[in-house]
Amino acid sequence: MAQLIPIQRQKEILNILQQEEAVQVSSLAQRMNVSDLTIRRDLDVLSEKGLVERSFGGASLVRTLSREPDYSTKSNQYSVQKKAIGKAAAALVENGDTICINSGSTTFEVIKAIIDSEKAVTIVTNNIGVFPLLSSSMKAKIIFTGGVYRSISHSVSGPMSLSVLDEIYASKAFIGVDGFSLEQGLTTPIQEEAITTKSMIEHTVGKVFAVFTASKIGVVSNFKTVDSNKVSAVITDESGKRLLSDLTNIGIEAFFA
Repeated sequence: MAQLIPIQRQKEILNILQQEEAVQVSSLAQRMNVSDLTIRRDLDVLSEKGLVERSFGGASLVRTLSREPDYSTKSNQYSVQKKAIGKAAAALVENGDTICINSGSTTFEVIKAIIDSEKAVTIVTNNIGVFPLLSSSMKAKIIFTGGVYRSISHSVSGPMSLSVLDEIYASKAFIGVDGFSLEQGLTTPIQEEAITTKSMIEHTVGKVFAVFTASKIGVVSNFKTVDSNKVSAVITDESGKRLLSDLTNIGIEAFFA
């Protein structure tokens, strides 16, 4: 390939990322016949524009999510991975824990797995979708936050939920996300959900686990919940192992289901 000026290289990098899930700096440098340092500078420019997500030794394309997908649609996507993530999360729960868990189809599986494990815990959630799981024989105690009901997400959220959360200090939190970006943080298309989830994180004195399928990596939505460094660990599926080096470098644990 002939030498390109920076703006041409950056356009070509974006074209490559449209075709490939992620690319390494060394690979781009070889394709474009430039140094690794030159490619890193190009990626820095694209990152500052919010177009790419930097990773250890490479980058991926930032994907945006501006509208909230319907809960029933989400529930049918990546169902095997979500169930595995739920079981991995439940394995980290101990009797006596008080746990904050927000809304979402992945967190539904976390709550289901915790209930099925028959551990004596208290779950604080805004996930109304778990109503069918409730029974008089279960050992888990469920506290619903309250708030405005949103049928599309089977949840209650917003400022009204804060009065309940203000009275609670959880020992763990399992937080579902619509987007997970090391640079832009945890994001959601709904402001009310961001408000409730942020309060859950702020009222957790123990570890905060972000739970998501690898499809959420590099996705950025409209409203930030928290920066990624507010998360203690992530639980994701095997496809998320590409994040391992980056997570380790900033002190975030990783569990792969």
